[in-house]
Amino acid sequence: MDSLDSGDPLSYSLLQLLQSATALLRIEYIAAISACFILLLLSALTSGAEAAFFSLTPQEIEKARTSKDKKLQLVHHLLQAPRQLLASLLIINNAINVSIITLCAYIAWQVTGSASLTSFTLLLSVLVVTFLIVFFGEVLPKVYARRHGTAIAQLMAPILSALAPVLKPLAWVLTRISSYIDRRYRVRSYNNTLEELHHSLDVALSNEETSPEERKILRGIVNFGSITIKQIMRPRMDIVAFPQSATLPELLPQIIQWGYSRVPVYTESTDSIDGILYVKDLLPHLDKGADFKWQNLIRAPFYVPETKHISNLLQDFREKHVHMAIVVNEYGTTAGLLTMEDVIEEIVGEINDEFDDGDEIIYSQLDENTFIFDGKTSLHDFCKITEVPFDAFNEVKSEHETVAGLMLALFGRIPFVGEEVSYGRYFFTVESADNKRVKRVKINVASKKEHYHKVS
Repeated sequence: MDSLDSGDPLSYSLLQLLQSATALLRIEYIAAISACFILLLLSALTSGAEAAFFSLTPQEIEKARTSKDKKLQLVHHLLQAPRQLLASLLIINNAINVSIITLCAYIAWQVTGSASLTSFTLLLSVLVVTFLIVFFGEVLPKVYARRHGTAIAQLMAPILSALAPVLKPLAWVLTRISSYIDRRYRVRSYNNTLEELHHSLDVALSNEETSPEERKILRGIVNFGSITIKQIMRPRMDIVAFPQSATLPELLPQIIQWGYSRVPVYTESTDSIDGILYVKDLLPHLDKGADFKWQNLIRAPFYVPETKHISNLLQDFREKHVHMAIVVNEYGTTAGLLTMEDVIEEIVGEINDEFDDGDEIIYSQLDENTFIFDGKTSLHDFCKITEVPFDAFNEVKSEHETVAGLMLALFGRIPFVGEEVSYGRYFFTVESADNKRVKRVKINVASKKEHYHKVS
């Protein structure tokens, strides 16, 4: 042994390896290695659970919801908060993987005991362990879980449910951070894309061969996905509706007067719409008298929130085979009404039939940049007519969606006739108003004046 210590480097290395192998037999290292294998198994189960839960089909999820098996019901319950479930699985999986790497690094450090071999050994152990984790702890379990998703989800559901109280606070923090970043990124990305589309459209439409109608249609297509129901709906005060208390002889003159094919029906007030009357349903009963119960012909209304985008509403119209939606606010009362024709008009422009007056949007154009608008004209229609950017007044309009509402926001009160106010490059003059509302406003969309109304 003395000759080995004093001379031959190869013999010294063999001796060191022998000592290392002997050290591996020590009970503490056996325990650490066993712990690594157990943790690797847990990592595989967690990765498999992630793939299993999120590969379940809608039919399998519905089956779990209606199942009498408590484990399947638990699977459905966990999937009701998918972000939190994913965060919990990732927390568990990463904690296990970090523990495996730490244990293996510790074992390698202790076994080698040589400073000259430590760095190389640590690097080698990390690479080997990383391969084992990726292959046996990630790839294989996820491949298997996609074929046996329901079984693995059932197996892991009780464990995840039991760990939920411990993991919930950290998962909640992670999901909130993720939601905030996702929301900021998506909004910014969408706005940037929209600006680029508008810029490209302006360049493309600078060609004199493009007609005004073509320009409006292309602009309508670009803006279609960003328009909400509230921006274009007919407000509640302008809704034509029939009371359920009216008799058929009382109803017919109103039908002839307004010429609508579908009309909302209410019991006490238009704050609560009970249904929609399709005029075509009345045609076989026109010769009936006052005793005829036309109320039996009323169809169920289709309610939508005012914050919904019209692109989604158009899809709903197509799927549900309806042409009219009753818009409700956060309190469940009627805020307005919207038809399929209103949605389509946002792309192709106004569609007038024989019953339309053609002057629903009341305005007049004095010159290239000066307009007079009725106060109840929506800001969306105002921007569309004057070709002002749709987001030009977002910072000041608050919840207001009409020209009159914009005046209230700018003045902070109901203005008097003749008062003026500027916002950016837009100059407003109140043409008509009373002590309740603004009736008519003159607007210059290219004014360079910097006169701002000062509220006392």
